[in-house]
Amino acid sequence: MGLRIDLHTHTSASFDCKVAPSDLLRRCRALGLSPIAVTDHDTIEGALGLERSDPGSVIVGQEVTTRDGEVIGLFLKRAIRSGQPARVAIEEIRAQGGLVYLEHPYDPARRSLREQTIEECAESIDIVEVFNGRSSKDANQRAEDLCATLGAAAGAGSDAHTISEIGGVYIEIEAFAGPGEFLHNLRAARIVQHPRRLILRIRASLTHTSGCR
Repeated sequence: MGLRIDLHTHTSASFDCKVAPSDLLRRCRALGLSPIAVTDHDTIEGALGLERSDPGSVIVGQEVTTRDGEVIGLFLKRAIRSGQPARVAIEEIRAQGGLVYLEHPYDPARRSLREQTIEECAESIDIVEVFNGRSSKDANQRAEDLCATLGAAAGAGSDAHTISEIGGVYIEIEAFAGPGEFLHNLRAARIVQHPRRLILRIRASLTHTSGCR
């Protein structure tokens, strides 16, 4: 069985979230979601803390605020400085072997990356979030169209800022070793929208009981 991953979550390390990192980990495990992609605003401290306490449990990410909007880096080793041009932030993500994840690109209520910037950085965008748990159906559809136009891999995440939002959408992906294999496997991954949490909890419990991983 493949892995289930919510690619866009937040903890109390973000200015707009009160969910402690340990509570995020506990909730994800209860739902059978692992590893956890932690993408806090302008910091990787929450993700690094979880990684130190439970190695291998986290994809270290950061939702970076740039002059041109927001962009996510996944598989980071170091935090990306906020407030610089998006092009520079993207270069820094790629320089440390990370993946560039374009989240909620057409959500008017968010600090989405400007369309001109997307065009300028198109070749450096690895993943487009085609389903964001907080975005409208129309915005998600436009993101899916953009993903196809760019030839990027399709990603999805709840953008959870509360416990109840975690796992509202996730991907099912084959196991991977490192960002390169993750990106390769992501192209064949399945996006699951609005799953029934009770079924997820039961499945997670059975998996834990049987000792399967």
